[in-house]
Amino acid sequence: MEFCVTKSNGSLVPPSGPTPSATLDLSRIDRVPVLRCNARTVHVFGSMGAPGAAKSRIREALAKALVPYYPLAGRLTQLNPLELQVECSGEGVWFVEASATCSLESVGYFDDITSIPFNKLLPHHPPENQGLDPLVLMQVTEFEGDGFVMGLTFCHTICDGLGAAQFLNAVGEFARGVQHLKVSPVWQRNFLPQPQANPSISLAPPNIVLPDYELEQVNIDIPLDHINQLKQKFVGHCSSFEIVAAILWKNRTQAIGLGSECRMMKLVFFANSRQLVDPPLPPGFYGNCFFPVTISTSSDTLAQASIIQVVKMIQEAKARLPKEFADWINIEECGKKEDPFAPPLGYMTLFVSEWGRLGFNEVDYGKGPPLHVVPVQGSSIIPAAIVGSLPRPKKGIRLMTWCVQKHHMQPFLHSITTSIN
Repeated sequence: MEFCVTKSNGSLVPPSGPTPSATLDLSRIDRVPVLRCNARTVHVFGSMGAPGAAKSRIREALAKALVPYYPLAGRLTQLNPLELQVECSGEGVWFVEASATCSLESVGYFDDITSIPFNKLLPHHPPENQGLDPLVLMQVTEFEGDGFVMGLTFCHTICDGLGAAQFLNAVGEFARGVQHLKVSPVWQRNFLPQPQANPSISLAPPNIVLPDYELEQVNIDIPLDHINQLKQKFVGHCSSFEIVAAILWKNRTQAIGLGSECRMMKLVFFANSRQLVDPPLPPGFYGNCFFPVTISTSSDTLAQASIIQVVKMIQEAKARLPKEFADWINIEECGKKEDPFAPPLGYMTLFVSEWGRLGFNEVDYGKGPPLHVVPVQGSSIIPAAIVGSLPRPKKGIRLMTWCVQKHHMQPFLHSITTSIN
C-alpha cells in the first residue's frame, strides 16, 4: 500500500540537565574498524493514545536519558588511528517527528518486512549547520490512530546491540515516569589493554570490494512448538539459536549446489563476551563487548552431517571462545595475528546474528513492548541472517536472511522448509 509520510526538519535533543564536559577514550573493541558504521532498526508499536503523545513523550524521555547517558549526546573525534574518542559536548541526538497518512493496521503492522519503506521510517541526517555526525538519530512516525514506528540509527562504534537496547529501555523507563533507572549506565571502556601501535597497520574503516551477489531477502517463520520439537531431537541441552543456525547453515550449503566441488564453508556469529573479561563487566556496561566465533568445515562434511552433528560443531566452537578471546587480548602488537574481527568475506561465508535476547523487544514507552523489531539489511552482498522473534502475540522465531542468490532461492526454501517441518 502506498502512503505518505510527512517529516519535520528535525532538531537536536540535548540532555535535559547538566552533564560532564570531557573527552572519553573508547575500548579496544569499540575501535575495531568494521564497527565504524551505523546500525539501523525499525520498531513497531501500538497506540500511545492521543495524537502527538508518542512524539512528545519519547522526545522528553530521550532528553532525560541523555543525562546519565551523556556520552551519546557527544561526537566522535580522532586525533590519529589509535586515538578514537568521544567528545562529551552535550550537543544532543537528532530527532525527527513524522506523521503517516494511513493506519498501521492498513499496512499489516509491517508484518511483511520485505515491503517496509525504510526510507520513510528512518531519520534523515541533519544539515551541516545543525551538528555533524550525531551518534544517535531517531524518528518517531505516528500512524492514524493505532500506533507509531520508531526508526533508529545508532553509531555501532559506541554501543553493541545489548548496549543500544539498554539505552532504549532507559528512555522507556523515563517515558513511564520512573525516577531512578533500573540499571545505571557504566562507561568503563578500559577493560582491555590497548595493543601497541604498529605503523604498518591501518585502523581506518576497511575499503572492501566484493562481487555484487544480488542476494535475495526472505523471512522464514518458525513457531515455538516447531522449535521445541527440534530441541527434543537433540540429546542434551541446546539453544534455539544453535538449532536455527545449524539448520540454516546446512541447508544453505546444500541449496547453493556446489556439485562435485568441495569448498571450505564458514559460519560466523558474534558472542557476548562481558563475562569473559576479568573481572566481568557490570550489568550497566553499554559499549561493544563481543567476539566473533568462526567455524570452518568442508561442504562435503556439512552436507553429509545431521542437524545434531552441526549443532555439536557450533557448541564446540562456543566452548573454544574463552581461550580464543584471551589469546586475542594478549596479542602484544596490533596486527601480529590474523584479525578475528575481519573474517573472510564471500559467498562461502555465512554471518548469523541473534537478536531475540538483546532487549529491544522489552522496550516500553508506556503502552507495552513493541509488536516487532526489524533490523535493516546492511548489505546485499554479504550472506547474512538474523535470528529474531515473531511479531507479538505470536511466539517463535523469525529468521530474516539475505544469504542466497536468486537462482538458489527455491532450492534453499525447499530444503529449509523440509528440515523444520
